[in-house]
Amino acid sequence: MKGDHCLICHAEVEAILSWNTLLGIKEVSKVCRECKENFAPITGEVCEMCGRPFAFLEAEYRLGNLCFDCKRWEEDEHWSGSLDRNRSLYRYTDFTKDVLAQFKFRGDYVLAEIFSEDLRQALQALQYDYVVPIPLSEERLYERGFNQAEAIITTAGFESTQLLSRVHTEKQSKKSRSDRIHLQQVFKFDSDLNLNSKTIVLIDDIYTTGSTLRHAAKILRENGAAKVYSFTLAR
Repeated sequence: MKGDHCLICHAEVEAILSWNTLLGIKEVSKVCRECKENFAPITGEVCEMCGRPFAFLEAEYRLGNLCFDCKRWEEDEHWSGSLDRNRSLYRYTDFTKDVLAQFKFRGDYVLAEIFSEDLRQALQALQYDYVVPIPLSEERLYERGFNQAEAIITTAGFESTQLLSRVHTEKQSKKSRSDRIHLQQVFKFDSDLNLNSKTIVLIDDIYTTGSTLRHAAKILRENGAAKVYSFTLAR
């Protein structure tokens, strides 16, 4: 049975044989089997705060249930307790990096569909009040044509709640870890919603140092949020 084409490599995707297909309801995977297997889901033991897989971390960079980076964040009185927990779908392998670059920088909005099912399953396990995309500055939004975090949320069928706006800054990827940690606040609270006792889930594409997510979480905490979790595609 012929299917559609893979959103990544464009090879033909075999239709899934099920009762739905027998009843004439089309049920086709968005990604071919080979591309799907090239993603590296995060499994096993992880840092309880950032979700970093310990299997790929040298022993000296693990301190109990935390990785060394998170230990340093939590020892900094300015940032301690700002972000409750991050979890990510996949390891940031070369394959995942290439797919996200195509999605993020080349404006291929349809690639958000690749992650929809995994994101739905992950968020269903959480209790929250609002799902909030990490915002882009107006300049970045103009460059890319869409906010990739918002695309991930809406394509997966969730309501995207805008609580933050962003000041234009140099790209985070160009900054050192020290620069990111000591960066002035890049977000501002931009909503009339009352966040007292609310639980927020922040969504972004990649967790690198955790600086962006902690800046966003800190602003939300300062405006009443009780808990702030984050979820990213890659770590």
